[in-house]
Amino acid sequence: MSIKYAHTNIVAKDWRKLSEFYINVFECKPQYPERDLSGEWIDNLTNIPNVKVKGIHLSLPGYGDGPTLEIFSYEPDNLRNNEPKINLQGYGHIAFHVDEVEVVVQKLVEHGGKILGQIIKKDYEGIGLLTAAYAQDPEGNFIEIQNWSK
Repeated sequence: MSIKYAHTNIVAKDWRKLSEFYINVFECKPQYPERDLSGEWIDNLTNIPNVKVKGIHLSLPGYGDGPTLEIFSYEPDNLRNNEPKINLQGYGHIAFHVDEVEVVVQKLVEHGGKILGQIIKKDYEGIGLLTAAYAQDPEGNFIEIQNWSK
């Protein structure tokens, strides 16, 4: 048996706007074709009658044809009504390793994201220096921006 990680999905209010954020800030690349899914097969898969799913897969930086970030919007939608918190049970965040945390955080803010706390530097003996920040994309999904150096 062969198992290979395929993708992580983000359900978006506006898949085009959110995918542009990840393209502009984290240099993800669109993998065409865009998805426009409907019909009995997707109704059966999702267990949502008359569902329509639109979106795109984005290649993650550093991976080419590797795992993707799948950004989809659904009709009918089922959007969160509560304030997301970094410590809620379930999937917590995605992380990107970058050369310069401060530069990427600034770019993230310029494209509609926001930083949660502060950019930290923590020296872990035997591992290296961690520079990191938690942030949110424009729809409130959590992102860790990190750099490890020796």
